[in-house]
Order: sequence, then C-alpha cells, then structure tokens
Amino acid sequence: MKDFFETAAHRSSVRSFAPQPIEPGEWEKLLRAAMAAPSAVNRQPWEFIIIENRATLDALAEALPYAKMARHAPGAVLVCADPLRAHQGKVEYAVLDASAACENLLLAADALGLGAVWTAVYPQADRQAVVRKLLGIPEGIIPLALVPVGHPKGEQRPQDKYKPELIHREGWKPRDRPLDMPPPDHD
Repeated sequence: MKDFFETAAHRSSVRSFAPQPIEPGEWEKLLRAAMAAPSAVNRQPWEFIIIENRATLDALAEALPYAKMARHAPGAVLVCADPLRAHQGKVEYAVLDASAACENLLLAADALGLGAVWTAVYPQADRQAVVRKLLGIPEGIIPLALVPVGHPKGEQRPQDKYKPELIHREGWKPRDRPLDMPPPDHD
C-alpha cells in the first residue's frame, strides 16, 4: 500500500475499468475511509449506497451526463448527505461533510490500487431527481455524487497539480496574471 503523500499525488480520475469485481473487503475499506472524514461538530451526515447491479449502473450511466463510465464499472458508490443530521441542520454543512467523505473514498480507492471518479449529482435538480427515483432515495436526502469504482484498465498518468502561484501567505496577495484567465481543464 502507498503512503499518504504518494497516494494524494497519484490519485487521478479513472474512467476506464477492467471487468474484475470489487471484493467485499475492498468495499469495507473504501467506506471505512470515507466515514473517517472530518465533519462539522462530528455529526457525520453522510450515507452511502453501494451499487453493483449491472442494470442500475447502466441506467445511471444513461441518466447522468458525466457518469457514462458507470456503464463499464463493476460498481459505484452514491455518496449522500443528510441535512437533518448536519450541524445546525444546514444543507451547506451536510454537503461539505459528505464532500470530505467523498474525497477520502477517492484517496482510499487509489491506495488500494483501484480507480474511481467523482461525478456530480448535486446541485443539479434534474440529476438529483433521476438518481432519487432510480435508487429510492427519500426527499430531504441529497444525492451528492456517484463514484464509479473498479480496477483501472491501463496505466494512469496523474497530473502534477501543484501551483505555487495559488498560495498566499498571511493574506490575499495579487497575482501577475489576468483575473479572467479560464479555469484549468476538469480532472
């Protein structure tokens, strides 16, 4: 298993998977890591749905514009947020906390030699509605992200995303670059 810094630097969005299934012990390790994430006042307002059913994965791939790779993944995790269990019952805390859990899941996948990719469901209402219907998610629970998971097909080439020009010390410092610079390509 890789150390943390190697895992964090190596993690990349994997969109191509081998057909090999995810073992039950791997699912448990992924979700233990996800649930180890920090949360406001330790409220842990997350829930997870493991999806391995081929018809369900195909339906999600069809319904979600950026989750087409779910059609070839052996499984996926839907990360959900429960605002009622979040600090002060706020959606914002639930989303932040579930996002931290999602990142831990992605890092754990890489550490295990698996591949994964975060595909957003929240905040788009149409995506949330279709996922809610397909998976029987009650109103009030936020389907945050679908994370297809599997054994990577081919070699992954992570990008070095470290940019010292984005680091400020002791306050905001102006940069010598235009503010209207387009954002970097999505990973």
